Amino acid sequence: MGRFLYGTSSWSEKSWDGVFYPRGTKPGDYLAFYARQFRAVEADSTYYAIPPRERVLGWRAKTPAGFVLAAKFPRSIVHGGESEKPDGERVLVHEHVGKDAERFLDVMTAMGDKLGPLVLQFPYFNQTAFKSAGPFLERLDAFLDALPQGPRIAVEVRNKTWIGAPLLDCLRKHHAALALVDLVYMPPPWELAQRHDLLTTDFTYVRLIGDRKAVEERTKSFDKLVLDHGERLAHWATYLEGVLPRVKETFAFANNHFAGHGPATIRDLARRLEREAAPLAADATGWGEG
Repeated sequence: MGRFLYGTSSWSEKSWDGVFYPRGTKPGDYLAFYARQFRAVEADSTYYAIPPRERVLGWRAKTPAGFVLAAKFPRSIVHGGESEKPDGERVLVHEHVGKDAERFLDVMTAMGDKLGPLVLQFPYFNQTAFKSAGPFLERLDAFLDALPQGPRIAVEVRNKTWIGAPLLDCLRKHHAALALVDLVYMPPPWELAQRHDLLTTDFTYVRLIGDRKAVEERTKSFDKLVLDHGERLAHWATYLEGVLPRVKETFAFANNHFAGHGPATIRDLARRLEREAAPLAADATGWGEG
């Protein structure tokens, strides 16, 4: 069975102080403490700006051997610019995004053997950006083809009708993974898997994103669970039980907006998977834990 590496989407949440982090922990010490709790993390900050190489070297220095850091490609690449509204004329076009892609990949190599998958998190594209999946897939195929060998790539698509054979074949061609997401307006993978084989390479990448609006209606702080998603996590555990034997590694990351507190969510999922393999005496709900 392949390795299961899990953690949260980012480690810098200030409202975890006194709940996940010991009270008073300095932000500069968050990652070192985090890496003693989980073996993997997804860096969200790289979506907003390419980090300086010195910062990436710092991430490497603060984490132990065997730790893995995944990271998002910058928004300038997946949106074709810094605007929240994607520019369909520029998304993945080399003359517009090529330099940022090269800089990002070069900087992230500073993680060495601790570098995990790099994620192309695309937004929802309306017809102003792309009239159909075809033009997008042509761009994606060319972009992936131009990437250097080495970094593992995961691709997240938020147009649900685009998830089908053409996209999956493109990802298989380039040994890239389809990011499996739990997002309010996307069908879950256990439904998609009834029609398609979603595994496109030798690793799986899971993102528990959730419903931002539903969580923020209940809390402005991410120090505890505010939604009970036990049933959804049970579905995830069952689905992943079938996936884990088919791949070398499965990465899973929980966002605070899934249920209110990312660490509790991902620990719940991990324990459900452990319970499937070998029953535990401890309660596996994770409800209300820090």
